[in-house]
Amino acid sequence: MKVAICQPTYLPWLGYFDLIDQVDTFILLDDVQFEKQSWQQRNRIKTPVGLQWLTVPVIFRGRLGQAIKDVEIRSSEFCRNHCRAIELNYRRSQFFEYYFDDLSSRLTSPEGTLLADLNIRLIEWFMNALGIETRLVVSSSLRQPGKRTELLANLCESQQAKLYVSPLGSSVYLLKEKDTLLARGIEVVFQHYEHPEYKQLFPPFQPFASVLDLIFNEGPRSREILRGGRRPPFLPAEVAHHIGENMGAQ
Repeated sequence: MKVAICQPTYLPWLGYFDLIDQVDTFILLDDVQFEKQSWQQRNRIKTPVGLQWLTVPVIFRGRLGQAIKDVEIRSSEFCRNHCRAIELNYRRSQFFEYYFDDLSSRLTSPEGTLLADLNIRLIEWFMNALGIETRLVVSSSLRQPGKRTELLANLCESQQAKLYVSPLGSSVYLLKEKDTLLARGIEVVFQHYEHPEYKQLFPPFQPFASVLDLIFNEGPRSREILRGGRRPPFLPAEVAHHIGENMGAQ
């Protein structure tokens, strides 16, 4: 059983869905602390002048330390603004008319709606558009104790995982704490994803936009292109060696 664990992010990039696509169960980590101005509430689309941020306004003042699952959307006005921005920048893409109405209906979120509910709804929509059938589980439903790697180990163990596929960005702390997983019989590897190029409006090509950029431009070919960026995962020793080389060069 392969498991990956990530926070539910807004309009995620291609690598997020590559991670979902290569595991049996993907756990949406919604019961850890929310970080303001993080990928949890914003992402980017492609425009004629480069990548543009789309940010969901949330209630943050007076709620320092709140969990992701408890974060509320402050105003529904963003729905209209984000849909308008997507329409203006993608209406000339080949598959815009096929996807836009359905996607925009998923974006509708009245004031007080939970941010995590919006993000998970959109993640499920993108998975369906990409033909990804990985099982999704919300971490708060599993009620596992612990922090950081201990929590990851408990979540993996609850799903009978034998392999944990980690985002590369987590290597900074996970390399130091991987024994917590290994002690439970859970092997650790790190995602290796090289962003593929595809047909895109407003050349030159720019990577790291939301996956909606791929879907509007490539339609049914999107999953094939998404998978084209996947490489064999990094082993912990390979990541540690790479980090060591970079530190030695500083």
